[in-house]
Amino acid sequence: MSAEYVLVEIAGWTGALLILAGYALLTMGRLNGQSAVYQAMNVVGAAGFIVNGWYHGAIPSVALNVIWMMIGAVALARIRRARSAATPA
Repeated sequence: MSAEYVLVEIAGWTGALLILAGYALLTMGRLNGQSAVYQAMNVVGAAGFIVNGWYHGAIPSVALNVIWMMIGAVALARIRRARSAATPA
């Protein structure tokens, strides 16, 4: 088993844990769907799935997670803009 393979598997499992933890926290009411933490968990989790899926040739999973990551990135940008607008200059 190569070091590359191990890193790819770590990326995939980390991605899975982040997305599942984010969803669990959202469902339990511990996080809000508009929270930066929740969206960051989705972005980083999707990135882990992208790395793992690409390595294993799972292109449909890669495509889904690229879209998932972009949705989270847009949400993070909107959250950042809203916070900037709310902060007095």
